[in-house]
Amino acid sequence: MRYSALAALLLCTAACSAPDSAQTTAGTTAPADSAAALEPMDTARVPAVTAQSDTLKIVRARHLFSSLSAPDLFTLALRGSSVVGGEATLTITDAGGQVIFREMLSAADLEASMVYEMAGSSATEAQRETFIRKRMDEFFAAKNFSTPALGAREAYQPGELDRPTWDELKKQPKSVSFQYLVGKEDRRRIAWSPLKKQVVHLPGFGG
Repeated sequence: MRYSALAALLLCTAACSAPDSAQTTAGTTAPADSAAALEPMDTARVPAVTAQSDTLKIVRARHLFSSLSAPDLFTLALRGSSVVGGEATLTITDAGGQVIFREMLSAADLEASMVYEMAGSSATEAQRETFIRKRMDEFFAAKNFSTPALGAREAYQPGELDRPTWDELKKQPKSVSFQYLVGKEDRRRIAWSPLKKQVVHLPGFGG
């Protein structure tokens, strides 16, 4: 009887001192990289530019736009297997690093206006590449920025921009607009709306 009681006591002691596998697993801290992988990606932030083989040309310029206290960063990056077949990304990033505007343009969008400068009916690939690179170099020229964004004689035209946004922007004498040509004659113009807190397209600025 004494030996049986002693054996039972030893078995109980061993069982009580054994580690609880469920508790150990729950209390283990996950590696830092696992926790980071679960965090949502900030797609509004501009990724760091790396020396990728498909990056053909990048043009940058700083100009007052969404704020009068700090300039925004305007970037036009052309990527692809060739200049004439590439795709350009136009982005505007504010002083805080937030992308406030993004638009995709094809190399054809940058090349189309070349027809107005051609002496003949066709151009070599080298000439086309030269023209696209020139367009990119001049994309953020000072002449493409205007203050105020809306001229004193401009009248509201129903369309993409609603009247309250237009009226509010019209009251901003120091507002800035940026214009750029897409294709042959599509002259686009954008500005920062203090009412909507975003970039808006201004109407009535065709080719």
